[in-house]
Amino acid sequence: MARTVWDSTVGKKTVMAVSGLIMLLYLVVHMLGNLKIFFGAGEFNHYAHWLRTIGEPFMHYEWTLWVVRVVLVLAVVAHAVCAYQLSRRDIKARPAKYVHKKARASYATRTMRWGGVILALFIVWHLLDLTTGTVHSGGFESGKPYQNVVDTFSTWYGNTLYIVAMLAVGLHVRHGFWSAAQTLGAGSRTRDRALKTTANALALLLTAGFLAVPVGVMTGVVS
Repeated sequence: MARTVWDSTVGKKTVMAVSGLIMLLYLVVHMLGNLKIFFGAGEFNHYAHWLRTIGEPFMHYEWTLWVVRVVLVLAVVAHAVCAYQLSRRDIKARPAKYVHKKARASYATRTMRWGGVILALFIVWHLLDLTTGTVHSGGFESGKPYQNVVDTFSTWYGNTLYIVAMLAVGLHVRHGFWSAAQTLGAGSRTRDRALKTTANALALLLTAGFLAVPVGVMTGVVS
């Protein structure tokens, strides 16, 4: 049954919807955590340390964090694989491009695929920058995320990469939330307006929340 669901178009869209909602939940929590940087280095660094001790003493140090990481990796991989396979099916179903494009297709809809690629590349850079410190500028300091974040957003390329990625997140969430709702059967004539409003609000909230950090560093509010 699992193989039948996976092989079907509806099954792949459902996997995309569920994995997308998992990542959306993570983004909301991650954004709220990022905003703690405005309360100072002590508060932000303490929050980062707390993430590694969640569930103690039942869970060992970083076990809960690793569970979250594994779930996120599975969600990202499942989302990406389904998106690629559905795209290939779409191309095979109509190898010749439409003569007329859908006039009502939004910018977010038309750029979902490229937005996904941008976000995938950004995730790799983001991890190498602030998790492993491999490409970090200014000298990576383990256990001091506040200082590392300030270092990253004190460079023009760090700000540029992050801002472009967060704009892509906003567009992706705006269309993705709406698509997930339709796939999971939440959409209806009476709920469409509310779902569209929710999608727009989530996209705006996440974009503004994530961009607040680099803007705070650039303006000296965070230093």
